[in-house]
Amino acid sequence: MLDASMRALLDAPLRRVAAVLDRPWVTPNRISVTGLVLGLGSAVAAGGQAWALALGLWVLSRVCDGLDGPLARRRRGEPGASGASDGRAAAGGFVDITADFLVYGATVLGVAIGVTAPVSEGGYGGSWLPFALVLLAYYVNGTAFLAFSSAVERTGHRLDDGRTFSFLGGLAEGTETIAVHSLWLLLPFWAEPIAWVWAVVVGLSAAQRMIGGYRTLGSPPSGC
Repeated sequence: MLDASMRALLDAPLRRVAAVLDRPWVTPNRISVTGLVLGLGSAVAAGGQAWALALGLWVLSRVCDGLDGPLARRRRGEPGASGASDGRAAAGGFVDITADFLVYGATVLGVAIGVTAPVSEGGYGGSWLPFALVLLAYYVNGTAFLAFSSAVERTGHRLDDGRTFSFLGGLAEGTETIAVHSLWLLLPFWAEPIAWVWAVVVGLSAAQRMIGGYRTLGSPPSGC
């Protein structure tokens, strides 16, 4: 819901940072993999109830996730960067989205392990159920927008926002996900009720994408 606004707000700062990082040994894929490693480290730290460390690693991971795209687009804009660059862009987009899904799922699991541990072990003795529902909602939501991205251009529709994968917006997008995961790490004693609410929000977003995707794919392309 907030991704378009956040992209407009952060586009210029991220492009400036990408210009600073634009060195031969810094590549978009290496930034994506760095974000993946940091995100998995955050999940492990959350599972061990090291909440401050988990939050710091999570934020750094999401910063990396915000920088790989601007650097890739900067590289594609270089003179002579055409042809094979389209394949590299698709491969980079594949690495990026796969890393995102792995980090999101691992973070839910890490937070669940940390907060559902017995109080005697530093946890809060909560229930796994809301976190399991969040993972289920992520699964359905991700399936809906990736399936839509795969099918949309075959129908002649174009939803080009500069990213490798075109997908419909929804109630729960990347910005909201980053905020909720940060709240879990900031307020682990509230993680369980936050998870209940978040599971509902992501579930509604999944339903929204399923309905919107069906309607878009079944309608004539613009201009027809």
